[in-house]
Amino acid sequence: MGSEQAFPATDLVRVDALGPGGDYRTRNREIITSTAGAAVVELSIVPPLYVSRTIGAQRKSRPLPVAKREAALGKAAELFATAIIGGLDFDGYVRLASGISGLPVAVTRAGARGVGHAVATAFDAVRAARPAGAALDWREDPTRGGAVWARRGEVFAVHAAGNGPGVHGLWPQALALGYRVAVRPSRREPLTAHRLVNALRQSGFRPEDAAYLPTDHGGADEVVRSADVAMVYGGQDVVDKYAGDPAVVVNGPGRAKILITADRDWRDHLDLVVDSIAELGGMACVNASAVLYEGDPAPLARAIAERLAAIRPLPSDDERALLPTQPLEQARAVADYLAAKAAGTTPLLGADQVVAAVGDGYAALRPAVHLLAEPGSGRLTDSLNVELPFPCVWVAPWSRAAGVEPLRHSLVVTAITGDDRLLDELLDEPTIANVYRDPHPTFYAAPEIPHNGFLADHLMRNKGFIGTSRA
Repeated sequence: MGSEQAFPATDLVRVDALGPGGDYRTRNREIITSTAGAAVVELSIVPPLYVSRTIGAQRKSRPLPVAKREAALGKAAELFATAIIGGLDFDGYVRLASGISGLPVAVTRAGARGVGHAVATAFDAVRAARPAGAALDWREDPTRGGAVWARRGEVFAVHAAGNGPGVHGLWPQALALGYRVAVRPSRREPLTAHRLVNALRQSGFRPEDAAYLPTDHGGADEVVRSADVAMVYGGQDVVDKYAGDPAVVVNGPGRAKILITADRDWRDHLDLVVDSIAELGGMACVNASAVLYEGDPAPLARAIAERLAAIRPLPSDDERALLPTQPLEQARAVADYLAAKAAGTTPLLGADQVVAAVGDGYAALRPAVHLLAEPGSGRLTDSLNVELPFPCVWVAPWSRAAGVEPLRHSLVVTAITGDDRLLDELLDEPTIANVYRDPHPTFYAAPEIPHNGFLADHLMRNKGFIGTSRA
């Protein structure tokens, strides 16, 4: 990637916290490096006390009127995509974020543009989620008896993920609903949240409306404790930690899958399958990590492997790059983990070829494809739910007798089938969040389509209301 030349250690980008009083530069600062090991960012780390005081100040403020919130979100989307913020123009931010996260620069750019679009359309997503019989503001018709859509609290906290800018397209919906938002960024990619919170503050939102709180683990726990509702990202350990807390929305592993039934020719859908696996650098929760086929899956697996093997490993800052990069030792650890999980499967692109050095000290992660003899039970079923931060897919046979069992615990299932009854079964399965019918890839997104339920499902409730005439 040539990061040492692109981001010299003598020219660190300073990223400070953003609290009620504006920028806050702390004594405790952390140096953030690129995947090649170059120091690129100096990040302020706030203590738990600063977190609690910030959220306390947020709770004391009242939300802006709806019209002002909508106008400010529209302006913030424009500034996010065009302005110089924190000393970085849009392209400079994209390149720096790519260098830190290892996500290819073109993928990072597309994800950042997607964030701008999501901010601009936050009210569209909110309107799609609102119950038809509920008013967002009782003033809409004070004499009519019915429901008012009310917040469950005042402050919404976010523990953001660092696998791409796109995670920051969701939480602005909370601002649309009148929440004040406290964002704890990932140190794997702290720039998108910093840029977005600054853009919001420059667009009409007050410092109390959106806070940027980089912090350590103790501060992270305080963010969740102090807020009324929180959203956290992480692996299965994070899912397990917050499973019993109704105030925490957990975005864990996606384990997205594709199912192709025998009435469809998989050759007609190979582009969709490969795109679902490899788009977004293969790092997103909506990337397909398993493909099931009603029939012999071996020819399909070989075709997938042939297509994925053609992707050239390149440095992240190459506009042609499609694969993520990591420091060499981390990449080797990922490959070792994959090798252990793949025991008993047939490797078509195995762990031994995953690590591809692309510069001093860092590597691209080549795609992996493994063929399972059956989804079955035990270890092979577990393999279907192994999700890694690069294009890695498990291909297995599927039968009507197996039913939806091998597809459970999936954020998305793309079903390439003509069987309407099977679609009913997938939609009825409570552990499957979204069901897409071909020709939609697993990463398809739109404001009116919930990600893992609408965020507003967790943030809002219906309250009965009836008023009297002012006459």
